Amino acid sequence: MNLFYRPFYKSDITQFLEQLKTARPELAQGQQDGLSLLWNKSVDRSAQSDFRAGRVAQQPYVYQTHEQ
Repeated sequence: MNLFYRPFYKSDITQFLEQLKTARPELAQGQQDGLSLLWNKSVDRSAQSDFRAGRVAQQPYVYQTHEQ
């Protein structure tokens, strides 16, 4: 038997979130819309390969000045 087993325990935050989701069911769709704005983007493979090809190697010590 587990000493810390509490099958019916819900934290205050869990209870708050469950109440919020039942009171405002449109929040889930709003979250999905927000995610699609920022993260769910299609990747342009040709542009990505161009960005990688144009990358310049960083110096080992970036604050070193190069006097020529």
